[in-house]
Amino acid sequence: MSTQYFGEIIALIVAFSWTATALFAETASKRLGSLPLNLIRMVLSWAFLSVMLWVVTGAPYPMFANGKAWFWLALSGLVGYVFGDWCLFNSYIVFGSRYGQLFMTLAPPMAGIAGWLMLGESMSWRSWLAMLVTLTGIAISILARGGENHKLTLKLPLKGVLFGIGAGVGQGVGLVLSKIGLDHYALSIPAEAPQAITKMMPFAGTYIRAVAGFVGFFLILALPKQLHLVGKGVHDRKGMTFAALTTFFGPFLGVSLSLMAVQYAKAGIASTLMALTPVLIIVPYAIIHKQKISIKEVIGTLITMVGVALFFLL
Repeated sequence: MSTQYFGEIIALIVAFSWTATALFAETASKRLGSLPLNLIRMVLSWAFLSVMLWVVTGAPYPMFANGKAWFWLALSGLVGYVFGDWCLFNSYIVFGSRYGQLFMTLAPPMAGIAGWLMLGESMSWRSWLAMLVTLTGIAISILARGGENHKLTLKLPLKGVLFGIGAGVGQGVGLVLSKIGLDHYALSIPAEAPQAITKMMPFAGTYIRAVAGFVGFFLILALPKQLHLVGKGVHDRKGMTFAALTTFFGPFLGVSLSLMAVQYAKAGIASTLMALTPVLIIVPYAIIHKQKISIKEVIGTLITMVGVALFFLL
């Protein structure tokens, strides 16, 4: 079997997988609530990853991960999952997954800024240009002229916009923290360790992030004595079905295939293709929710995607 364009095809499958995840997550969020869904999702992610690690490495936990790896990856889980995904799923509740995914395009520029501040990575003028193009596309999608003076105003609830921005920031900063954690993890693996452990390191890192995410969401629900909401959600069969689908197509399948895509295709091309979710989600979202798609929103989304592509390809 020829491997030509194999990585690119896998990257497109990832984009479709994450599109399905967004649609499933919106339904699950509205039925279960953002916090209960996230706690349930962390448990399911932990279960999926434990089984995978056990099958491949022989242990259902991250082998050889030292204290520094646990610290940075756990911090990444708190920032990316507890803050970022809490914001993301709340944005789904406010204005749906289509706009929620649009704001997730803020993750690459936020990761760039975080890498610049925390790791000393350079930010070229091309990166700043890409950020400007991305923000312009988002602005076109969420701003409209209204009132007697035809002033530019938000056509979306401010609460949802803030949640969307928080989701992009959490995802981007969490990614940089993950990179730091994985670097420490790589240094802690002995040279004589089986190669499978090194190959499974990203999944082991995701395991640690899921543990931290579980602890964070558990405390947020336990302190105000709202854990009963999780028990209530578990008995919602439809909600749990969508929660399981959200977990399977997102953290489990999406992450697995994204790693495979980068193996077979150039990282920039693969990353750009995998970031197509805001475009792919437009039509199914409009059909499911019976909403009209404006040309202005499509143009705004496409401009946003050009900005994302510039980040990876320039």
